[in-house]
Amino acid sequence: MSRWLPLALLAFVACAAAADDAAKQDSVTEEIRKLPWIAGPTEAKIGDKATLKLTQDYQFLEAPGSKKFLQLLGNPPSDNHYTLVPVHGSWFAVFSFSPDGYVKDDEKIDADKLLQSMKEGEKESNEERKRLGLSQMYLDGWEVPPHYDTATKRLEWGKRLHDERNEPVINYTVRLLGRTGIMSATLVDDPTHLSADVAAFRDALSTYEYVPGERYAEFRSGDRVAEYGLAALIAGGAAAAVVKTGAGKGLLKLIGLGAIAVFGAVAGVVKKLRGRATPST
Repeated sequence: MSRWLPLALLAFVACAAAADDAAKQDSVTEEIRKLPWIAGPTEAKIGDKATLKLTQDYQFLEAPGSKKFLQLLGNPPSDNHYTLVPVHGSWFAVFSFSPDGYVKDDEKIDADKLLQSMKEGEKESNEERKRLGLSQMYLDGWEVPPHYDTATKRLEWGKRLHDERNEPVINYTVRLLGRTGIMSATLVDDPTHLSADVAAFRDALSTYEYVPGERYAEFRSGDRVAEYGLAALIAGGAAAAVVKTGAGKGLLKLIGLGAIAVFGAVAGVVKKLRGRATPST
């Protein structure tokens, strides 16, 4: 287990606690340091669905550690999430699997229509965040418009958001389609680093693999097929599908809760903390 805190986490901890005193920041830092980090090189298991080969440049949290990590950064408690963090960098990525079945990938994506739909659900999602004692999150637009790669079966897009203190947050999301469901991999980043960090994120994902039996190409007649397509995946997955039928408009609040938040810009903090991110012996 690694006992040192990666550079990226030092940056995010400092941002999350920026509005509070130094003692609280130190407390959060220490709690994150104690989480059960898995250091590369090794193969990380994302539940029983997929694997990710870690180089020495990455660390990983399994589900229990990820739940605590996300709460410490101001997000709702979530089970069955997994976290990837670079040793040097200013981003982290969160993985989660939705067992909603095989998603057909023959749907055209209307980015403008999707954005409008997501903004319409923003009020309800923020009411739920407020109930949970979390910062409000506001969707500004696409940082990267949604696009789908038929070869890799990856759906990708980037959302540009801000919190109630008007601090920017970028969530860059990849949906990796599988036989029995969809793996979500969301990168949380500072806007100033997005281009380079998306490249690093994609490089890390190049070692992602569904385990045998879970691959998209292994679909068989009789397998469960999801009740929604690519557009609903972007707008909120199963929740959006229910809303589309008119059967559960209240579920729109789940879409906003899908935005992973950190508070404050990261770039300046990274420079200050770079010298502190060295492994202890």
